[in-house]
Amino acid sequence: MMSTDSPTTVPLSADDLTLEQKLNALPATPGVYQFRNSSGAVLYVGKASVLRNRVRQYFHRSRASDPRIDAMVARIADVEIIVTDSEAEALILESNLIKRLKPRYNVVLKDDKSYPFIVITREPFPRVLVTRRRIPGQGRYFGPYTDVKTMRFALKTVRDIFMIRSCNYDLTEDAIARHRFKLCLDYHIRKCEGPCEALVARERYQSMIDQVAQVLRGKTNLVVRALDAEMEKASAGLRFEEAGRIRDQIRALAVYAEKQKVFGAADVDRDVLVVVRRNDDACAVIFAIREGKLIGSRHLYLTQTEEADESEMIETVIERTYADEEDIPPEFLLSAPLPESSVVPAWLGERVGRSVEFAVPNGGEGLRLVSLARTNAEFWLDELAIQRTKRGERIPVALQHLQRDLALPSPPRRIECFDISNTQGTDSVASLVVFVDGKPRRSEYRTFRIKTVTGPDDFASMQEVVRRRFERQLREQARLPDLIMVDGGKGQLSSALEVRTALGLDGIPMIGLAKRLEEIFRPGDSEPILLPKASVALRLLQQVRDEAHRFAITYHRKLRSQRILRTELDLITGVGKKRAKELLETFGSVQGVRFASTEQLIELVGEKLTERIRTFFDSAESDGETAPETDAPTSSIDPAGKNS
Repeated sequence: MMSTDSPTTVPLSADDLTLEQKLNALPATPGVYQFRNSSGAVLYVGKASVLRNRVRQYFHRSRASDPRIDAMVARIADVEIIVTDSEAEALILESNLIKRLKPRYNVVLKDDKSYPFIVITREPFPRVLVTRRRIPGQGRYFGPYTDVKTMRFALKTVRDIFMIRSCNYDLTEDAIARHRFKLCLDYHIRKCEGPCEALVARERYQSMIDQVAQVLRGKTNLVVRALDAEMEKASAGLRFEEAGRIRDQIRALAVYAEKQKVFGAADVDRDVLVVVRRNDDACAVIFAIREGKLIGSRHLYLTQTEEADESEMIETVIERTYADEEDIPPEFLLSAPLPESSVVPAWLGERVGRSVEFAVPNGGEGLRLVSLARTNAEFWLDELAIQRTKRGERIPVALQHLQRDLALPSPPRRIECFDISNTQGTDSVASLVVFVDGKPRRSEYRTFRIKTVTGPDDFASMQEVVRRRFERQLREQARLPDLIMVDGGKGQLSSALEVRTALGLDGIPMIGLAKRLEEIFRPGDSEPILLPKASVALRLLQQVRDEAHRFAITYHRKLRSQRILRTELDLITGVGKKRAKELLETFGSVQGVRFASTEQLIELVGEKLTERIRTFFDSAESDGETAPETDAPTSSIDPAGKNS
């Protein structure tokens, strides 16, 4: 059981301690840890049997690379821990914190939809209702029921067999004593024994409710045995009408039990739990088997699972699904064993006061059940894919081929590509284009002016823009790409890789695409990858690269044109950037300003400035100079791009 003492929050987040000092101060005790970013938002919640060892593992250089964990560690600015008395207490606290905080880097567990439950309300004379909201402490819940017909049949069965009320009266002791409510039709047709007028003792009514709960848990044999004893007692007491009514209850229970599929011996109680994963998605299926009969099944989807193994996912499902369950069987059949360090068996054992066994069957009926549950999980993943296709979320074939050809951990649904553009080192700029699910996301395109590099140094320029881009992404906790791409060969790729490593983003795949032979360079590979020219994956990479090049060239030309145009007008005394822009927008170009009529200029800028403009151009003509011809846009504002 959990300790009655309040957990102790260790003040590791004091402003005068660095992260390294906080890590060194971690205690060697069980507990829960929370990683936070620079703004204080919780990134991840985890539990540990030894906090000091577990938390420090994230920061060891020898830790295996994991894209999700690498991205998280790069954002960690603070750690807060809660010390607990035991690992089981840490497990419960972790589950509650994850439900409340919903951290970004924890595996997400959710039902596909809001399935109905049957609830026995927590009242003096409880009701049996259908609900889609599970509120802890408000009653005993059974389900969820994925098949509504099964749920309605179960509800009709218990209402036909047991004389429980269906009214909405608030039957408190005071209301009954004051006779606030009158008998309804259910009493007269023998569907209810009349608790509203105290015609049934609370103890007898509660006994019926307990039998209802047993039936809903699948324990029909126990209820039949109890009803048999009541029937014999009524018969011995010559209460034959009552004995006949109980006989009818037993027959109805037999019909109900016959409609449930049989799996194994009649005394077997077990849950079967299987997890199947595809890419970043996974589906868990749970079969509930009571007295050898399948009384219900449910499925749940998990996301952010690409780096979690099956054992970890099964442990997560059990922790978050059975935390509020009352009906916990003595045996679980799993598709993979629990992690060696798992405290789930001890935790569930404490909750129910007996041992709970976990096994991975190798054959026989158990293996058949696991295989059947796995088939169901695969079916639900197919359903998820169909629903995503309907919603336009299908992963394009080109991305699937790209994942295969480049051996990527997941389909690169978000690709970000960089390109550098300059003219002999002048007006150096860079572009960033974003493709999501194989299509350009133009609202997220960005352009950069190179600030720290002098001369035509594409390698240093690439490092600058990659650093500026991802430092900002990390700072703002923005979505990181599934694939980083640079326009160029080994040199550009090596330059970008240095920045990726410095920022702790080694988990994000990165490639370079050289234009001459369409060679794909990957980190650590001495030889490039050459895909067939007809490859849909190569065509997608070419489209991304060409779009980045086009966007960079467009921005470079725009800046160069603006620089030339502004130089001509900036030479005129009294014409600043704002006035030059106004002149260009009105007359279209420097030549348009030069040949504008005096009346047009006076109307726009006044007589004094008009005289200076005329003097400037007259002087240029007398010196043999002409203003350059240009077809630059009339506005210096680029409606398509955004400067970073």
